[in-house]
Amino acid sequence: MQHQERGGILLALAGFIFLSIGDAVIKTMAGQWSPLAVAALRYVFGAIALSALLLRSEGPRGFKPSHPWLQLARGICVGGATLCFFSAIFNMPLATAMALAFVSPVLVALLSGPLLGEQVRPMVWLVSALALTGVALVLRPSFAELGWVALLPLASATFFALLVIANRASAGQGSALSMQAYVAVVAAPPMVLAAIGGHLSNIEALRIGMPDWTIVAKCAVVAFTASTAHWLTYLGTMRAGASTIAPTSYVQMLVATFMGWWWFGDVPDLATLAGAAIIIGAGLILWWSTPKAAPVAD
Repeated sequence: MQHQERGGILLALAGFIFLSIGDAVIKTMAGQWSPLAVAALRYVFGAIALSALLLRSEGPRGFKPSHPWLQLARGICVGGATLCFFSAIFNMPLATAMALAFVSPVLVALLSGPLLGEQVRPMVWLVSALALTGVALVLRPSFAELGWVALLPLASATFFALLVIANRASAGQGSALSMQAYVAVVAAPPMVLAAIGGHLSNIEALRIGMPDWTIVAKCAVVAFTASTAHWLTYLGTMRAGASTIAPTSYVQMLVATFMGWWWFGDVPDLATLAGAAIIIGAGLILWWSTPKAAPVAD
């Protein structure tokens, strides 16, 4: 393995670890403020900071995407994924929500056919059936206890899969910074509207009062860690390649399990761990079986 590739893997690992730490920080706010408001405030902070960086780096021209509707779709997808995942980890163990969210690579493979015109290989269908078995195991205790709320991580995974597909379609349409800024700027307003709608619904858990300063500080921390994580992952991908760093994303499951035990005393049962192992195994099989792109001749 080349030195550059090792460096890329380490950068990606650091990025995914930052993401899981941010998720744990979010869970500490459960019961203190609306999850929709937490998600909205996190993205408002992100949109302001990334817009300032983009303006400084590229000037006003950096805010003119070549395909606005595609950037709108990306923003809606990331908004939906975030709202669903934040709501999920407010109501269930972090490791359980993370395990269900890891079904997204399989969903990407399935949806790439109808949305991008890519051929869905027979192995994808086999891996999908395997992943669903894992999902059933993870959901077994959660669904009995939480009801339909337990499906929120699956909804988040679906939005995230659509985001990945939209990212593929928008490849080469701007710098890495502009791509991040577009997502945050587009996602923030509908997330604010969702938070207001939750408040007006009179559902107690979604009511928005004046937050304690610690809530605001934590949202700012999560905005920073998430933006840093995405940047580290991007750098890692540039150095080592997407196919090389893909399996490193599963370090999030280890970190989520540790953080869940350390901060919240959540210990996954054997069924949840077995289901998580099956889902991750399905993702790895999909990665190993995906034909590698042929090297480009000089």
